[in-house]
Formats: sequence, structure tokens, C-alpha cells
Amino acid sequence: MLSLKDIKKDYVVGDSTVSALKGVSIDFRENEFVSILGPSGCGKTTLLNIIGGLDRYTSGDLNINGKSTKDFKDCDWDSYRNHSIGFVFQSYNLIPHQTVLSNVELALTLSGVSKSERRERAVKALEQVGLGDQLHKKPNQMSGGQMQRVAIARALVNEPDILLADEPTGALDTETSVQIMELLKSISKDKLIIMVTHNPELAMKYSSRIIKLLDGKVIDDSDPLDKNVVEPIKKPEKEPTKADKKAAKKERKKLKTSMSFLTALSLSRNNLMTKKARTLLTSFAGSIGIIGIALILSISNGVQLYIDQVQSDTLSSYPLQITKTTASIGEIMNTMAKNHEDSANHDKDKVYSQNAMGEMINTLMEETKVNNLEKFKKYLDDNSDLKDLTSDVQYTYATTLNVFTESDSGVMQVNPSTLLEDMGYMSSTQMEAMSMSGSMGGMGTDVWSEMIDNEELIDKQYDVIAGRLPEKYNEVVLVVDKNNEINDYVLYSLGLLDPSSLNGIVRRAMAGEDISVDSEQHVYTYDELLDLKFKVVPTPYLYKKKDGVWEDMTGDESYMKKAVANGTEISVVGILRPDEDASSASISGAIGYRHDLMTYLIDEVDNSEIVKEQIANPDIDVFTGLKFKTDENVADTDSSSETVSDSTADTESKADKTADSSDTDKKAGLVAGDSSMEIPEGMTEEQYKALMEQSGASDTGELADMGMNAMGSMDMSAIQGGDMSSLTETQKKYIASLSDEQLELMKQMLKEQSDTNADQLANSGKYSTSNYDNNMKTLGYSVVEDPDSINIYPVDFASKEKIIDIIDDYNDSVGEEDKIEYTDYVGLMMSSITSIINAIGYVLIAFVAISLVVSSIMIGIITYISVLERTKEIGILRSIGASKRDISRVFNAETVIVGFVAGALGIIISYLLTIPINMIIAHLTDVPIRASIPVSAAVILIAISVCLTLIAGLFPSRVAAKKDPVIALRTE
Repeated sequence: MLSLKDIKKDYVVGDSTVSALKGVSIDFRENEFVSILGPSGCGKTTLLNIIGGLDRYTSGDLNINGKSTKDFKDCDWDSYRNHSIGFVFQSYNLIPHQTVLSNVELALTLSGVSKSERRERAVKALEQVGLGDQLHKKPNQMSGGQMQRVAIARALVNEPDILLADEPTGALDTETSVQIMELLKSISKDKLIIMVTHNPELAMKYSSRIIKLLDGKVIDDSDPLDKNVVEPIKKPEKEPTKADKKAAKKERKKLKTSMSFLTALSLSRNNLMTKKARTLLTSFAGSIGIIGIALILSISNGVQLYIDQVQSDTLSSYPLQITKTTASIGEIMNTMAKNHEDSANHDKDKVYSQNAMGEMINTLMEETKVNNLEKFKKYLDDNSDLKDLTSDVQYTYATTLNVFTESDSGVMQVNPSTLLEDMGYMSSTQMEAMSMSGSMGGMGTDVWSEMIDNEELIDKQYDVIAGRLPEKYNEVVLVVDKNNEINDYVLYSLGLLDPSSLNGIVRRAMAGEDISVDSEQHVYTYDELLDLKFKVVPTPYLYKKKDGVWEDMTGDESYMKKAVANGTEISVVGILRPDEDASSASISGAIGYRHDLMTYLIDEVDNSEIVKEQIANPDIDVFTGLKFKTDENVADTDSSSETVSDSTADTESKADKTADSSDTDKKAGLVAGDSSMEIPEGMTEEQYKALMEQSGASDTGELADMGMNAMGSMDMSAIQGGDMSSLTETQKKYIASLSDEQLELMKQMLKEQSDTNADQLANSGKYSTSNYDNNMKTLGYSVVEDPDSINIYPVDFASKEKIIDIIDDYNDSVGEEDKIEYTDYVGLMMSSITSIINAIGYVLIAFVAISLVVSSIMIGIITYISVLERTKEIGILRSIGASKRDISRVFNAETVIVGFVAGALGIIISYLLTIPINMIIAHLTDVPIRASIPVSAAVILIAISVCLTLIAGLFPSRVAAKKDPVIALRTE
């Protein structure tokens, strides 16, 4: 079974070599009680350690069941100790932080025995040694004899073939020693027990065989195996076949010991629990770096969430806009800058003019292009990736949304709003420009605007304070500000206040009249506002066919009442208020309508009689019945102009008037008091000064003010006819202040203007002054597949960049004529801020990470101290079959636990600290930034803490694995 052949063991101490064993050869029976006696230092324990596989022999051979151990690897020795050997030590060598049951189970854990079987066998072993009622006690709660019984139970639990006892009674009293020896003797009936002892009396009484050692040699053996026994002749061993080698390898793999990571965690957890204060302080020290990073991330996350909200809100107001006619502003600026640099090629001895205006106009003409939105819309509709990148893709059309409200006094146009024009604040052209700026994110004049088709985003930006969001095309919402107030401009525009009280108010104010504006604060209930009704009338329904042509009926009050009465009713179904944390809003007007209202309106326009007639007769102007001008009929007009009566006279008259036009303009400016006008031809400077004196003006500026105020609404025909009754007192005063020369100039100017108008009238009536496209635009005709503009609302700036990539991909796939130019109103405004904040966060994290590294190093040092403290435990684990890898795993588990506790503690403390941090932020600023640690970041930080402590513990765990188990067992 067990055979030692010429075993020698040498120790190198400094420059000398000490021989502990000098050629020991012993054969053991399968079951006997062998005692090894000898003085201290004779090699007894060394021999026992070699038999137990804790120490390696220098030469010779140890045969186990006829198999040599010369080629054993570490894993083979580990398996041998776990399955074939059981150790009983003089100092018991129990793991103090484990219970009695856990100490006994440990060897079975290494063997891979299931939990239920492990417990059953451990309990049976303890009952066998008389400790069935002491399962859950700790070793320090037991007597020496009881602890030795636990050690014997641990040695027996794995059912080893050999039990090695090193001075098992050395620390016990006589009575307890007898009990232990009786127990060992009973065990020896089935197993080989080899005991090292200094007590010859116990050896003689209980042992079946006594071997004496002296100076590393066997000097006596009371019952050698070969005494009176004839050894059988051994057959020569066969060369193992391939199948034999495979079977042997499989058997070794089956017997291989391994400690699970959960067992390692349990061992380390129990050890750490015995040092709670130190573990907690170590974990807190390790958590400082985590706390710093977590707080930075929480604030950064709060700022980022705020920026994301700002991005979402901003991009909902400033989308990527693509219009039919557009110009690349960036290209224009780059071209102008380049042209300016290239043109500076002259000497600097004089001052030279720079052709900036000409270059700007030329560049603008070159860079302005027409986008093919019909083709691009189809591309967007077919792109599956666009949905995840956008809040909405909004298609706008040139169809005018005509909204009216009815009252007892008649109908009033609500949209497009004419309020500013009626006030005399600006012209219709300026009003149109303002409306265009409103569609591009600026402050427009219309109070009706299309809502973004993203209910989730609207829910984030607005609170529904009454009613609900619109669900049908004929439902709208009213938007108030954060104080539940509505601008009085909106009230006048919607007819809630009488807009007629503001008619001409700007002109009257400039004329010096005393005016008053309603400044009273009006209050409306939610129900009153939810009762508001409007009527939408498609543009074609504002025309009526008379005598074969279509006439604009907006000036016919009775017709308009009927048209509005038959219009589509629009109801206000909800009132919205911007959310307090919203930095921007997607609804630019006070009334928000759905996109399908515009779709409905386009269908109504397309199916109207006048539009169908214009489409059927593309050469005829439906408003005049005249043909549109073309290149061909313009040529015919030129050739036939010779047959027109009095054409020569008319031509000469027009030429004269053209020649005199500049002088007439000067005269008109002089009459009006325009001081910037030059002196008219034929008038000397002295005459001009005299004229100024006659007018009573002290300077040209005063004359200009007087003339502009008086002529603003003057009936010029009254001057020609001599009837002054229709003039205001200011106008009469102004006329009275004019000299005869000035009056003559005014009459001459009016006569020339009248002649010009007469000439234009004489040449009219042949062709329409409009064209087909203008007529269709006037009627509001649109095709759903061909929008007038496309507004793309990205989710965030990262999505915006991806959308730009999609546009670039489209441009790469089409010809030059179909490439798309777009306008990005926001640009890099917010993305640069995000980059700066991220950079600051990274720098701060880098600084704080230093403390995290320092903490990890400290944890590594603490782990190394733990290795020194648990050296004996290392020896115990190795003695029951734990491998070097298992030992490393135990200490790696300890660092994992410490790292996890440090990370979790850091996150918990950080979460608690965010409460006062948010209070401070709220106190110092109105910006809605809320520091919060993302769950993912918390998990990652804990993982980082575990990883860093694990890395820091690699060196100590490696040191632990390399410790000599024999030396480790001697450590106290």
C-alpha cells in the first residue's frame, strides 16, 4: 500500500546542507497503528510530512499502491492529500472563524461533494468522535480534547486510507490523551495510522508497530512488513496502452481538488467578520475615491440631463430646416472671405475701394439654389433609421391657413394676423417677412402654429391645465405662459379684445394725437377659453365667379359672412402651460393645431372649383380671363406695337417723363420735406434757401417732420381739384404753410404721376400681369408629396449629426441638381458646451481617480497583512488538499468582498450627499439641475472598485499561494 524506498531529505541552510532523512525505507500495511519514536530533531515530523505530501523528498521514492510519486505534479499531491491522507496535529489547527461543522466540511468542499451530502457526512464524523451536539460552536468555545476530536473528525470525513497524527496528545492532559488514543486505536482496525510521539508509554500501549528513528535513520522496527513473509514474484509491468493513459488521465481529473469561489468567499467573509471594525475602516478608506467620482458623475449627470432637456427643447424650436429655395450661409461667408483675401494684391501707398457689395450679391446668386423636396421627402419616408433619431419630421406647405371668428359686428380675420398692419406699424410686405421669420423660429406675427407631432415631447414641455390635447384635425389648444397669462397681442388677434380700437393707432400717435390703449388686466376662466370657436375657410372659397372670371370677395361683407358661416369649425379643447423645467417650447404661437388640419386644408384647396379650372387652363389667368405672358406672345406684342394709335406720341411722352423722373422725385421729396433730397434742377441754392424760409422751417429736419406727418394720409386729388374740405386740420395747416412754388411743385408732381398711370392703363388689357405659378400660390395650392419646406427635429445633438450624415449620404447618391442644402439654426451652440462640461468632468475624475488608486494600494497592503495573519490557515488548507490556486482564490475573494463593500459604501454615501448638494444648487441658482447618480454608473463604479481591489490583491494572494505549507503550519 505505502512504501518508502531510500528516502532522503536535505535542507540548504545558508552555505551548508542539513540532512534530515538519510535513506529511510519502510513498508506499511493497509491497516495498522504505527508509532514513530525518537528524540527531537531526528526527522520524525519530516518523515510524516513527506508521507503526507506536504514536503518533497530529495531522493528515493514514495510508492502509493505500487505507484511511484517521482513524477507527481502539484495537483497530484493536492489530490493525494485530499483523498488519501487525513492529518491530526498537536495544536489541532482548526480555522478559528469557522464553526465546528464548517471545519469538518472543508475537506469535502475541496472534493466537490454536494452540500447535502457534505453536511450529512460531516455530522456523521462528528457523531463518531462524540461531538454530535457541538456542531455550531466555534473552536475557541471548546476544550482542548474536544478540538482534537474535531481535528480527528475532519481527518476522517473524507474517508482517507491513511491517518497521520503528529503528537496528537502533546497538548492534552493524561485523561484526555487516553481518550484520544483509544479513539485512534479503534480507527486503526480499518485504516493505516501513523503517529509521531515522544511518549513511549502510549506508543507501547496502543500501537501495533513501533519504529524508532535516530539522526534521520531507522534504527529499529518492531514489526516490519517483510518479516517472515515471502514477497511474491512481480510480473514485469506492461507498457501502458493509449486507452490506459486516457483512463488514468480521466481518473486523475476526477480526483482533482478544487475550491469553489463561493467557498472562498465564505471563508474570507467569515474571516473579515472577525475583524469588523478594521474591515469597515478599510472599506471606507477604499470608498473615498468612489465617493469623489460618484459625486462628480452625479453633478455631471444632472448637468447632462439638463443639457439633454435643453437640447430636446431647443431642437424642437430650431430644427434642421430645408426649404425649396435656400442658400448656404457658410459657403457665402467662406467665398466672400476668400475673395477678399485674393483681392488684396495692390500696394499700400493709397486707399483702395473694396467691392464687397458686388461680391456679396454675386456670391449670393451663385450659392442660392432650389431644393428638390419631392424627391428628398420620398427618401426620408423610406429611411427606417430616421424615426429613432428624430422627435418629428414636419412637412410645411404654402397653403394659407385662413382663420376667422364670428361676432355680432361681422367677421374678423384671425390668421394670418393683420393686426400690426391695421395699427399702421408695418406694411403688408413687412408683415409677410415677419410671418416667414416666425416659421424659421423667430418671432412671427401669426398666433397660430402647427404643433410638433410628438405627444411625448409635448407632455415633457407642457402641462395640460385644462381640457386635453387635440385628437382631431379640427381641434386646437391654447398656450399660456408660465404665469397663466396671455399676451394682449394674442387677445387682440383672436378677437378676445376689440382690435378695431387699435386701427391706425401708430399713425395717429406719430401725428401727435392723444391716444389711449386698454391697459386693464382681463381675466378669463378656463371654461370661457375652452368655449372659443373659430372657422377655417380655404382660400379658393374667398373667390366668386362673375362674368367668366373669379373675383376676390374679401371686401364683400355679406359674402364673407356666408363663407365664414360655411367654414370648418375649429374648437379649443385644451389649455397648455409650459413646464417649469422646460427651457424652450415647440409651439411658437398661442394656438397650436395638428398637422392633419393642414392636410385637410390642402385637400379642400386641391378639390376646389377655381383650382381645378386653373389647372385645366394653365395658359389663362382665372382672375382676369387674360392669357399669361410667354416668350412667344411677348415677341408678338413687340411687333404689333407699331399699329397702336398715337404710339409715337406716347413713346416720346414716356421718354420725356423718364428723363424728368429723377427731377420729379426730387421735387416730391422737397414738397414732403425730405432734407436728404438734392436741390431740383433749375433751382439755385439761394432759391432753395428762400423756399425753406417761406415754409417756416428752421432747418430741413423740421421741414421733413412736418411734411411726413401731413402727407401720410393726404387726399392728393383734393389738392388738384382745390377742394380742401376732406383734409385734416394738420394737413390744412401744412398746405397753408407752403409757398406758391411748393404748391406748384406738388401739383406738377401729381399731374406727372396721373399721366404715368394713364399710360399704363392705355397699354393694359392684353396679357395678365401674373403667371400660372403665382396664381396657384395665391390660391394656396400644394401637393402633399412636394412640401414647401421640411423641418427635421433631432432628438439630441448626436442624433442631429447622424441626420446630417443621412443627408450627406443622400447628396452622394444623387446628381448635382438634386443635392440638398439645409439650414442648421442651432449649429454647434450647445454641443460645444457639452464637450466642455465632459472635459471638465474627465479632468476632475482623473484627479479623484488618484485617490482611488491610492485606496486600492492601501487595500493591497491590508490584504498582505491578512496573508501574514492567516498563514496558519494557509497551511491547514494545504494539508487537507487545497491547491495553490485555491489559496490565491481565498485571498482574491477577500479583496473582492472588501472592494464590493467599499464600492457599495461609496455609492450609498454619495446618494446621501446628493441631498444637501441639490439643496445648495437649488438655493444658489434657478437652473433646474438635480445631481443624481445613474444606476448604470453606480454598478460600474462598484465593479471598478472590485476590479481595482482585486488587482491590488493579486500580489498578496500570489505570496500566499507560494507559502510552504510545512512552514505555514508551524506559524503561530
